[in-house]
Amino acid sequence: MNPLKRIQYNAPLTLTFALISAAVLGLSHLTSGASDRLLFMVYRAPLTDPLMYLRLFTHAIGHANLSHYLNNFIIILLVGPMLEEKYGPKAIILMMVVTAFVTGLLWVIMSPYAKLGASGIVFMLILLSSFTNIKKGHIPLTLILAVIIYLGQEIVSAATLDNNIAYMSHIVGGICGALFGFIVNNTNTSPRSDYYED
Repeated sequence: MNPLKRIQYNAPLTLTFALISAAVLGLSHLTSGASDRLLFMVYRAPLTDPLMYLRLFTHAIGHANLSHYLNNFIIILLVGPMLEEKYGPKAIILMMVVTAFVTGLLWVIMSPYAKLGASGIVFMLILLSSFTNIKKGHIPLTLILAVIIYLGQEIVSAATLDNNIAYMSHIVGGICGALFGFIVNNTNTSPRSDYYED
């Protein structure tokens, strides 16, 4: 039996996100960063520029280099499949899109510089993963620890380092994850029906 046939595309959204971001990184390398500046980097631009609105979302799939990509996707590939299994890909992609938009909009408002990367989504997924075993009416200790460790570190970095606006994007991503966790766990009482295996 061919061993490749035993490999399962087990988390379609997570894996597709990783592959698209890898392709975007490759395209950036081939174009010396021109593709990033055009489509995958968020920055202030005239309101008449239609690509500015697209970049509010697509900045999350661009990465500066291989190290930046790997740092984000090591975490995404670890927690993404578990969350995709629990909440379904439709819910997770909606959370990713909202987080990308909120962090992108915040960046345009607060920073004169350009930004790209999925770190806001990474922090959203980390905080969301703390809710995987939540019981109604309870606050999971894992959530408290995640807030202290991840968001606490980012808050300290934002307050003490020069690049504080970048850390604000991480904090906002984490806040999005916590809000999504409370929302979906208070409203989703039935098994999801948008995830299938064959």
